[in-house]
Amino acid sequence: MALWRGINGYEVEHIMLGNRPTLRVSKRVRGARVLVAYCRSVREVAEHVDLADLVEVVELPRAQGLYETRRNVSTDPFRSRSCW
Repeated sequence: MALWRGINGYEVEHIMLGNRPTLRVSKRVRGARVLVAYCRSVREVAEHVDLADLVEVVELPRAQGLYETRRNVSTDPFRSRSCW
């Protein structure tokens, strides 16, 4: 599902809780995630976190064949290794 991160370690995650869409607000404290609130609307999230500070975390697909390309280039005897 979707994940947004804000300043001071806040995270907002879209989850399904009991077949209902819910926004879970949590905060990272010393590496552990602490639950702040379960919210049913964005308005409720705004009571805990400034919405303008949130950025969405997007997972990009990994490029296929990238490792092989770099390996072949670095083993080329006519290329300088200092460029890598």
